[in-house]
Amino acid sequence: MSSKNVKIAQPYAEAFLDLFNKGSLENVISDLNSISASLSGSTELKTLLSNPLVNSQTKKNIIKSVFNEKIDNKTVKFLSVLCDRGRISYLDAILDKALELAYKAASIETVKVTSAVSFSASQQDALISKLKKMTGAEQIRLDITVNPNLIGGFVIQVGSKIIDTSIQGQLRELSSYLGASVL
Repeated sequence: MSSKNVKIAQPYAEAFLDLFNKGSLENVISDLNSISASLSGSTELKTLLSNPLVNSQTKKNIIKSVFNEKIDNKTVKFLSVLCDRGRISYLDAILDKALELAYKAASIETVKVTSAVSFSASQQDALISKLKKMTGAEQIRLDITVNPNLIGGFVIQVGSKIIDTSIQGQLRELSSYLGASVL
């Protein structure tokens, strides 16, 4: 996300979360994930909402037809305000920032995991258990991506802390000790 997008997204994300009480964070997170999934699943919708040639009333009508039964009425109204203010094109950045703030408020730590292979359900549960102890968070949300170039192992990113147990990372570390440029 560029710094301009962050500057624009931050106040809108905070305003969105202020619409809801602290007790309904699960609903907020559910709405945000629903919108995000719809946008990532439909490039046409994403393109249409970010198109400056489409007027705001048309965008609001499309939002109401797509999301009216899926998400809270306050969320639909918020999306309409974004259309009116000409900020709907920043919806991805606003969603990302709002999700980040909602997870933080709900004491859910998002952990990015890059693995050479997919994790089984029991492996995910074991990893979540270890991460809860490590971070002290009440809940852990795993954001898992598979990268076969790691050869084996995985890389975990919790905030700014990175734990690299991958074969690729070990080879990179070994090559730095030996003064070679590998990988």
